[in-house]
Amino acid sequence: MGKANRSEKSTAKAGAPNLNLTDLADSFGSDKGSTKHRYTELYQMLFYPYRDKKINFLEMGLLIGGPEHGIDKDRETKDAPSIRMWLQFFSKAKIYGLDVSDFSWFEDDRFSFLRCDMDRRENIREAAKSLPELDIIIDDASHASHHQQFGLLELWGKLKPGGLYVIEDLRWQPKMMEKAGITKTGDLLYGMQVNKRFEHSDPAIEAELNALTPEMSGCFVFPVGYNRTRRHQVAVVHKR
Repeated sequence: MGKANRSEKSTAKAGAPNLNLTDLADSFGSDKGSTKHRYTELYQMLFYPYRDKKINFLEMGLLIGGPEHGIDKDRETKDAPSIRMWLQFFSKAKIYGLDVSDFSWFEDDRFSFLRCDMDRRENIREAAKSLPELDIIIDDASHASHHQQFGLLELWGKLKPGGLYVIEDLRWQPKMMEKAGITKTGDLLYGMQVNKRFEHSDPAIEAELNALTPEMSGCFVFPVGYNRTRRHQVAVVHKR
């Protein structure tokens, strides 16, 4: 498909002092902006200091749809809105994308793609071998609780000290993927925020997660629309 035209949907210039992530999300059609989830309001504050630095950034889940919505993983993909957004916002970052579907057609000098089915930890572990140390990780993949938790366990070691690990869409889990009896990731992380420890229905997973807590300086769970009366929606974990 050739090189992706990052400017075709936006006239904002990378490095511009007034560059706003929500405006970029809305321009590129990402659901992270004002039209749906409003994650970019939070990310503008968290990520702004990184804008013009040479960082390594990973996002898991590059386009809505796929097996979590009953669509074949080999679906045809024609866009990657958030990747376009990140390339525009971060002027010097190397952006890595991971997805169960194929996005290898997306070409940019600062973008690399990894195909991975997160249903098995060993798949994530193998993909991680191709990744450098990361400054920011965002999980916007299937939203199945065990996928999110496998990702955290397998990729936490790739996160640099001072790095940020973000998990989106905590309020929704795909019925065809979610495992019965598993602790929801939103509840898991909120428990960490309040009690400084993880509580999980699987004692082995609980022990693995709690082994990571000395490296976590903070865990913050935000509700839908940042309205405290609503369900868990996005979490940010900071590494010491």
